[in-house]
Amino acid sequence: MTPPNPDFPDDPSAAGPSRRTVLRRAGLAALAGGLATYALPAFADEAPALPADGTPFQPGLVTDLARALAKRAYAAPRTDDLPDALTGLNREQYAAIRSRPGSAVWAEAGLGFTVEPLHRGSVFRSRVALALVEDGVVRALPYDPARFETEGLALPPFREDPGYSGFRVRARFRGGDLSDFAMFQGASFFRALATGQGFGVTARALTLRPADAKGEEFPEFRAIWIERPAPGGPLVVHALVDSPSAAAALRMSLRPGDASLCDVEGTVFARAAIDHLGLGGMTTSYLFGPYDRRGADDARAGAYSSGGLQIRTGVDEAIWRPVRNPETLQISSFVDENPKGFGLMQRARDYSVFQDDVQHWEWRPSLWLEPLGAWGPGAVTLLEIPSDSEFNENVLAYWRPKATLAAGAEMPFSYRQHWCWQPPEPPKVALVSGTRSGRGGDNRRLFLVDFTGPGIAAPGDLQTQLSAASGAITSSTLYRYPERDTLRVAFELDPKGEKSCELRLNLQRAGTPLTETWLYRWTP
Repeated sequence: MTPPNPDFPDDPSAAGPSRRTVLRRAGLAALAGGLATYALPAFADEAPALPADGTPFQPGLVTDLARALAKRAYAAPRTDDLPDALTGLNREQYAAIRSRPGSAVWAEAGLGFTVEPLHRGSVFRSRVALALVEDGVVRALPYDPARFETEGLALPPFREDPGYSGFRVRARFRGGDLSDFAMFQGASFFRALATGQGFGVTARALTLRPADAKGEEFPEFRAIWIERPAPGGPLVVHALVDSPSAAAALRMSLRPGDASLCDVEGTVFARAAIDHLGLGGMTTSYLFGPYDRRGADDARAGAYSSGGLQIRTGVDEAIWRPVRNPETLQISSFVDENPKGFGLMQRARDYSVFQDDVQHWEWRPSLWLEPLGAWGPGAVTLLEIPSDSEFNENVLAYWRPKATLAAGAEMPFSYRQHWCWQPPEPPKVALVSGTRSGRGGDNRRLFLVDFTGPGIAAPGDLQTQLSAASGAITSSTLYRYPERDTLRVAFELDPKGEKSCELRLNLQRAGTPLTETWLYRWTP
């Protein structure tokens, strides 16, 4: 079967009842207008101009642009240049605007990549200036309606160049035909996939104040330069990002494969003081699954792009935190120093887990992030937002540095993303393979947690390290299933009237961990 190939990707808005309107409006729709292509002014008259067509593309050019941009007052992008005929499109209507066969950039060059500009419309209203870098110079990529074909929709004429909303990258996996590889569209969102996968989890170039009382900002791509790839080389993308509090420059080097890689080098330039910065942000959807079917009147067995947050701490502890679709917004912080990696992972790879013949959630990527260099103290932060739609990316994970940024300060960062079926270095302990929860006796909650790994169910003494930060554990039993290398821990939690209980579980032998540490927040 063929992986899903959505021409209208899942709405990147995180859509809980408390934030749905704000996120949908600010993350995609209200971030309209922006940076025109080179025939037009930049964002506003007072903003620094972009390099003209034919300008040499020097190392540090985008970094210098971001630094200069951050020294100026924020200029809000235009919101009035897109006609109602495009802003009023629904998902299906927008999906009818497709790239015309043969119109992709480098389609005739026989390279390992092609680039397809994406039309503006529907929730994708922002204008992004696109340019190529060929032979060391900037080559503007102006709007051309001939790049698109539509089904029953007439593209309106424009008096000025409307630009694009982003672009799609197709690549050759294992030397085969060109197929979907990456997409940059909406705010500062981008996504990629590995061999045989369909789009799922979404990355953020920059995250500012999510679920913060001061209000979340949604930085957006203003301009992107795409280098013509050398034979067998990566696709290199340079991005200029802007927001009321900060500007940023990023260089991204993408390589497709059975585990696709994206190396990110960037610098954040603070226009104003920033006390809540997120690096390596990623969002995913979780509607319901085997341990959380809240309100799900659905024939499918599950609907989610990622099943949990995996962390490898600075001291090498392996952590697994299942994600949920909660009743109310949940924020969790996992304090650490110099983390070795974290990511939103899809471990369920069997069709039977979902029984979904359209979405095929089992084909969605895991996204594992590996910091390059020491990130210092901070916390991996997880937001879980109530959602009533599988198209809402209602789970957000990111690294929040402990250090704050003063106005005028700069912060460089770098990391490697693995868009993969499984992370490059799986934990050397037994993995959490299942979490289930249901009603126990006398107002208690019953939990069944499975660990799977070679020899974990073999006879021998094991110490169950099980605790609840609030409430009380009333019983605990081990069940061994050596025929499938699985050990189940069954226990009951008495919440004792608490509104949330933090649970922690792992198995040890002689003080040595044999399993991941399972973390879970129970709420009514």
